[in-house]
Amino acid sequence: MSLHRFAALPSLLLVLSFTSLPIPAMAAETSAVADDPYLYLEDVDGAKSTAWVEARNAVSKKELQGDAGYDPLYQRLLGILDSNQRIPAVQKVGDWYYNFWRDAEHVRGIMRRTTLDEYRKPAPAWETVIDVDALAAADQENWVWKGWTCRYPDYARCIVYLSRGGGDATVSREFDLPKRTFVAPADGGFYLPEAKGSLSWIDADHVFVRTDFGPDTLTDSGYPRIVKRWTRGTPLSAAEEILAGQKTDISIEASQRPLHIGDTVVNRALIRRGLTFYTSETFYLTTKDGRDQLVKLDLPEDVEVSLWRDQLLVTLRKDWPAGSRGTTTAYGAGAMLAIDFTRFLAGARDFTMLYTPGPRKSLGQSAGTLNHLLINEMFEVQNHVAEWTLRDGRWASRPVDLPRDGTIGLGAVDSDASDDYFVSLSNALQPTTLALASVGSDQREALKALPSFFDASGMTVDQREAISADGTRVPYVVVMPKGYQPDGRAPTILYGYGGFEISLLPRAYSAGSGAAWIERGGVYVVAGIRGGGEFGAEWHNAALKVNHQRAFDDFIAVAQDLIKQRITSPAHLGIMGGSNGGLLVGAVAMQRPDLFKAVVCQVPLLDMRRYNKLLAGASWMGEYGNPDIAEEWAYISKYSPYQNVFADKKYPRFLFTTSTRDDRVHPGHARKMAAKMLEQKHDLLYYENTEGGHAGAANNIQQARMQALEFTFMGRELR
Repeated sequence: MSLHRFAALPSLLLVLSFTSLPIPAMAAETSAVADDPYLYLEDVDGAKSTAWVEARNAVSKKELQGDAGYDPLYQRLLGILDSNQRIPAVQKVGDWYYNFWRDAEHVRGIMRRTTLDEYRKPAPAWETVIDVDALAAADQENWVWKGWTCRYPDYARCIVYLSRGGGDATVSREFDLPKRTFVAPADGGFYLPEAKGSLSWIDADHVFVRTDFGPDTLTDSGYPRIVKRWTRGTPLSAAEEILAGQKTDISIEASQRPLHIGDTVVNRALIRRGLTFYTSETFYLTTKDGRDQLVKLDLPEDVEVSLWRDQLLVTLRKDWPAGSRGTTTAYGAGAMLAIDFTRFLAGARDFTMLYTPGPRKSLGQSAGTLNHLLINEMFEVQNHVAEWTLRDGRWASRPVDLPRDGTIGLGAVDSDASDDYFVSLSNALQPTTLALASVGSDQREALKALPSFFDASGMTVDQREAISADGTRVPYVVVMPKGYQPDGRAPTILYGYGGFEISLLPRAYSAGSGAAWIERGGVYVVAGIRGGGEFGAEWHNAALKVNHQRAFDDFIAVAQDLIKQRITSPAHLGIMGGSNGGLLVGAVAMQRPDLFKAVVCQVPLLDMRRYNKLLAGASWMGEYGNPDIAEEWAYISKYSPYQNVFADKKYPRFLFTTSTRDDRVHPGHARKMAAKMLEQKHDLLYYENTEGGHAGAANNIQQARMQALEFTFMGRELR
């Protein structure tokens, strides 16, 4: 729910893990809810629910960790995650390049820094700035690093976010970067106790603060609904309220960023009031006669807004018809528009269309350098990058010559000082490379390259399409042995997500799934189903709310196509998905159990009757609908896995995984589904990590353990 679409360089993931849910007339509850015998499992740390979890974990560990292949696989995955040959992605802060790093010696991680000249070396010299392991020991806290934000332009102070156990809720602490020490509240340091909130710099002595201010200050989704201005040296209770949303909103956010306009730097602050997950009101905060003035931007509610230099950038989720809000041109869903911000405030609406959507293409990413915009589109699930330049009030573009057979990631090196940017390139079988580029040139300086963490010499990648129930073409990517003669016997994992306009394609290098599955002869498939963003806003909108079944139909169509092509068969086909993808695999397994042999269901939503009552669930009603409205529950109830599992059906074997500390998707979903299926005498395994939040794991050891359990399970079931 960021105010800014500009993306930093993507994390260079070494293992394929689930894609997380993004952060954010009434009917009476049915007897199915009131009489739910497993509601006690929603009590996260209750004695009865904890005992149930410990018993199920013991069963799962005995079987899976007792497998002869488990420990070698765990050790190999941990070795990959801890390898010093990984690419350390960096963020430029001032004159230094910072990287957060975990390995065997630094289990919780360190924030470290180096220079660009050092970074170019095969083995850079790093200087530790924050040691989270040492900090956790000193504080006697189970700290998990959740990021930081540093003050511009001096970068002397940063706000560091630390989570207890890996949840979304964090403690916010001010850090003196030159001195490398935390600034205590007694010394005037900004500090927020644990909450799903944040601090955002205004200047050296002021921050925007959004947090739990006490009773009635959070939304139904558990996020702050009030933003205030907080002055250094004053108590939080004295912070001045700027804007308050409603309890039924999703959240509220505020940020200020210095923008380079010509030779001057202008501070502009935006405040976003999230009405639903996909609609919002955006306000420009300025001053008049020494008083705050909020100017609501005259835009449709279903747009994303950001600022770059003197330009207002608007990305549309739905069509913007001609004549609406003064526009004379019709703009399609998925378009990215630009206009001079001052002229827009004065009433101008003559936007320039920087990105034009199409039936099989979408805006994947944009990044702003000092003087240019980089736009990364996906066309037929392949990346195409263009540079956009504004000169004398007119925009011009230049295509960038980059490979198109995999994943391209872009990130500005320093948007305040240069037009350099990082480019990451990878595909399913070729290790990721990182290069340094500059706008206006197709020449790139190679900086880093992953080694081959698995033997891909005998594998090939193929992009295919399945035909869904309504005739829609659905893309999927298959990684399989070269020269494979289809006989329906290949052990195959089909992975999917299908929600929140999140794209799974194009393909990227995954050392974990490569070492754990592909290298050992398994087939790995990733499906780009509706609900995701593979083909833009319309591809996502096609599976919203009443149409969410289309995502399941698409996934089923890919499974059927794999079977039809004799790549695999139901006896050797497993499915895997996490978060919204956990809902996906849970639903399709209930609907078409005949197609699958095994299911790995990670940190899932499963009880869709109560999802909006649990943790952040209310924020996703824009995606699924409101189960408390009879008309909407009518269609949700048809696919909700928890309400559609029956004792007289035979289902594929499940492995449910979740985290006790997941404060985004409640672990009760997985717990209750497993308990109900066990009561109905279905065969399954269940494993719950006690840390990790919605990521499922808080460090490399836990991540390696979780993935070793999952791939061991799939190997036992599908081979």
